[in-house]
Amino acid sequence: MRHVVLVLDSVGVGALPDAADYGDEGSNTIGNTARHAGGLCLPNLGGLGLGNVTDVAGVPPRPREAVDGAWGRMAMRAPGKDTMAGHWELAGVVAEQALQTFPHGFPPPVIAAFERAIGRGTLGNVAASGTEIIARLGAEHVASGRPIVYTSGDSVFQVAAHEDVIPVDELYRMCEAARAIMTGQYLVGRIIARPFAGVPGAFARTPRRRDYALRAPRPTVLDALVAAGCAVHAVGKVDDIFAGRGLTHAHHTRDNGEGILVLGELLGTLEQGLVFANLVDFDMLYGHRNDPAGYARALEEVDRALPGLRARLGRGNLMFICADHGCDPTTKSTDHSREYVPILVCGPPGGASGGIELGERETMADLGATLAALYGLPPPGAGTSFHDAIAPLRQ
Repeated sequence: MRHVVLVLDSVGVGALPDAADYGDEGSNTIGNTARHAGGLCLPNLGGLGLGNVTDVAGVPPRPREAVDGAWGRMAMRAPGKDTMAGHWELAGVVAEQALQTFPHGFPPPVIAAFERAIGRGTLGNVAASGTEIIARLGAEHVASGRPIVYTSGDSVFQVAAHEDVIPVDELYRMCEAARAIMTGQYLVGRIIARPFAGVPGAFARTPRRRDYALRAPRPTVLDALVAAGCAVHAVGKVDDIFAGRGLTHAHHTRDNGEGILVLGELLGTLEQGLVFANLVDFDMLYGHRNDPAGYARALEEVDRALPGLRARLGRGNLMFICADHGCDPTTKSTDHSREYVPILVCGPPGGASGGIELGERETMADLGATLAALYGLPPPGAGTSFHDAIAPLRQ
């Protein structure tokens, strides 16, 4: 067996019932993006039932007999709307408490401890968009050598530095120091190194980002797979999100295009195992930058790649297409949005008939439970498997 989990990072499908508590009432990342674009061309995702999950302009709902797979939507049971909590839940572990955020910047004791650890002062210490803050403070950083510290609506401590001013390896060491500091009452989910390059007026982040994440509070289905001798390949930022745990191979990628290429190569060579891939451009390049046109293009690019990926699956193998949260690019906010996420399941083209409605799942952990059942393992502790419902897709 070799199955695939493909996370379309931030592709939410509508506000959760408690979205208003997070300021996200009315969010629907893919639905609002489609309306802004005047319709999306997603024939392959539409063929898997995407238009049956939520209203997507250009992707009409299909009769059950015309859907080549299974479709539904999953709620995030954990509080918050964080990347890590979303991925943990997809892997069967529901976070009980929201990870801490610092919308007004970090307390003085945190910044003082960080500056002592790195031997220099800092700039920023605000909640901001990553591209905006390097545009605003990048020139001062280059002149002073002081790294830029900032956060967002996520539970993150981010450090940005120009690669010619602070070498990337030194930036990584700074982030390791921050990871040691951000514990206890200051615990955050991730420390993120954000290297950039260029000149004032044309600064741009480089692909050598690195995340220093907390480990999931309990073993995930990925841990169970590795313990059972199964290969687990992480594509994109998945290795960082799970802090390297529950994985046997890591394939870091620069963008969606490289992620799709690596995924296709793995499907052409692997004989067994699980590939857990994240395509981050939706979130990083378009959701957080309020760029619905770019978001629409990225969705259509993935849709065009889907037939080629499915062709390499092989009979009896499945691809699970989902997301970890929302990030609606049409709202005023540049942060994640509290949304349902899609769950689309398919086998290779020309396989068994689909038309399987999975309905509304109470937790994203249902995916983790289903993966455990596929590999004959005990459930990771949360979620209800839909393994039996999708069994016809493996014929």
